[in-house]
Amino acid sequence: MPLRLLQKDKLYYRSPHIQKSPYLRTFAAMSIQKNIREFSLPALKEYFESIGDKKFRAIQTYEWLWKKNARSFEDMSNLSKELRITLATNFSLPAITVDTNQVSSDGTVKSRFKTFDGHFVEGVLIPTEKRQTACVSSQIGCSLSCKFCATGYMDRKRNLNFDEIYDQVALLNEQSEKVYGSKLTNIVFMGMGEPLLNYKSVLKAIDKITATDGMGMSPKRITLSTAGVAKQIRQLGDDKVKFNLALSLHAATDKKRDAIMPINETNSIDTLIEALNYFYNQTKNDITLEYILFKDVNDTIQDAEDLIKIYRQIPTHLINVIEYNPIDNATFKKPDEDTTQQFTNFLAKHQVNVRLRRSRGKDIDAACGQLANKK
Repeated sequence: MPLRLLQKDKLYYRSPHIQKSPYLRTFAAMSIQKNIREFSLPALKEYFESIGDKKFRAIQTYEWLWKKNARSFEDMSNLSKELRITLATNFSLPAITVDTNQVSSDGTVKSRFKTFDGHFVEGVLIPTEKRQTACVSSQIGCSLSCKFCATGYMDRKRNLNFDEIYDQVALLNEQSEKVYGSKLTNIVFMGMGEPLLNYKSVLKAIDKITATDGMGMSPKRITLSTAGVAKQIRQLGDDKVKFNLALSLHAATDKKRDAIMPINETNSIDTLIEALNYFYNQTKNDITLEYILFKDVNDTIQDAEDLIKIYRQIPTHLINVIEYNPIDNATFKKPDEDTTQQFTNFLAKHQVNVRLRRSRGKDIDAACGQLANKK
């Protein structure tokens, strides 16, 4: 009978093997049903050795968790039934599952995922001729209350754990292969929540997504979008991250940005400019400015001039001008096509690298700013 951890057997706790191993002391102290994906491969090797099994079983299990994206221990078909029962007794595997899918007329796929504790969060697969992009969430709800964003009108229930973020990417990758016959090429953290307010879990998820024993995706194919948490932008620089950064700017003066994005009251534009320059000096990674156009709010030539002033102060390689997508709780409107073209043409005329990003998936509430767990 394999040794079952976590039953607080006195002889087990007094074992010299347990006392000398930091990994097994952790196993002995933890409560039952610890998430198995919290443990490294060396820790799992020690666990399998402690129950009298071979270390290579740890490698097999680890591959099921991160390469094969097992949703349960029962899925681990090359492990014996007895071993699968032992793992299920001692560990949990709280994988995210797909609750519903919606397909847009433009091919965009929105998925509503369900967490182990009954919450919902959304992710989006955005196909183009050359790319398959996954837009993933970092929090259940959001605390920033941006006036134009549907998620901002929701309460923040909790942060997503790193493995829940990983699950979104894995499931969207499976969808991409099934529907479009190709794997994901890009990942953007532009879904529900503020990634930099879930800093450790987001970075741990990206580490696993880019690891050779994970998905092996290049960090240059990943962009993290932030509403502007200056302290954490600087921390990204200190941590020498390899992925790209996008700032959701959306207004080019503090007065206008304060009105639509309350976070600006404590993270002013000047503070963000300093933080972005620090980030770039530390990493040399690409920085993009995101700018949603709102009718009669930020769409004038004067607004474009103010935006150019910011652009000149940051080593940004691109400004994405984004079409506004209406939501139920806000009265913002999209400018007409002439105003949009005048705005983008003015930027281009002044040597700004600008791209107009058209909405994708708005008919299923999957476009920028529309994610709110609606069926």
